[in-house]
Amino acid sequence: MRRWLPVRLVLLAVSGLLSLACAMLVGAAIAQAPSGPDAFQVELVPDQEPITHLSGPPDADPLKLALGETLFSDTRLSADGTLACVSCHDIHSNGAGSGRPARDGSKPPFDTLSIFNASLNFRLDWRGKFRELAAQAEASLENPLYMKTSADEVALKLNHDPKLVADFLAAYGRAPDRENVLDALVTFERSLVTPGSRFDRWLGGDASALSASELEGYRLFKSFGCSSCHQGRNVGGNLFERQGVFHPLVRGPPEIVRVPSLRNVAATAPYFHDGSAATLQDAVRRMARAQLDRTLTDPQIESIVGFLQTLTGNYRGSPVTGAPR
Repeated sequence: MRRWLPVRLVLLAVSGLLSLACAMLVGAAIAQAPSGPDAFQVELVPDQEPITHLSGPPDADPLKLALGETLFSDTRLSADGTLACVSCHDIHSNGAGSGRPARDGSKPPFDTLSIFNASLNFRLDWRGKFRELAAQAEASLENPLYMKTSADEVALKLNHDPKLVADFLAAYGRAPDRENVLDALVTFERSLVTPGSRFDRWLGGDASALSASELEGYRLFKSFGCSSCHQGRNVGGNLFERQGVFHPLVRGPPEIVRVPSLRNVAATAPYFHDGSAATLQDAVRRMARAQLDRTLTDPQIESIVGFLQTLTGNYRGSPVTGAPR
């Protein structure tokens, strides 16, 4: 604990500075935002935008990739054989699911983040506790509310499966162990990117990919300062923010969270770390007041929501969809 205390203090200090910087950028954006009937008639240049194009997944060893996909859906990764990674991170819908309760039936303290595009974030989970996918995967295996096991215990189980042992020998040259079990999972998780959104097509030069109303929403998104925190190829995920800069946003801790990605955001309701916003409209309204000290009109909200809906990408050729309720 003594070794971690300075690191946590530094992290909070950096987070506070980043939040202050965001607030300053937001203030500048609001101050410079034009008004009147021609308020948002400004040129949009795809290759000079704060949001950047998302390409496909990185190259990967196909044997390791296939192993990782198999493990991601394998219930032997949980202590009692009832849960797999896909139980909470449904890759057949939005990569998050609809909020699975903990083993004791309680509501988890944090809404499940999508596994899609998670590899693009600079930190992982809402609090940014993990820098690497492997560390986050191992912590998930050890979480007593869900998997309640360890990578070593999983490897022991898998060594009793001749087919999987043969697959590991082919991919890694050795039987399952802690390191290659985690590596296979990470290899698969890195493949879970969702390119091909309409906004990506617009960034790529397809002027017809977005409607005039959606472009208006994007102009508002930038001029109000939303892109100060939600930018880059993951439309967020690359800094920390303080929740409730001007007014309260959510109830309870933590005050500092990692900025979530907005890719596929139209398919990942509910919103915020406590899941307290059921709709994008509610989330946009509350964010504007809490983070920007701005009250948006209904048309402005609908315009921004229209833009956010263009950030839905594709996984294996099909659009990401919301989780079944």
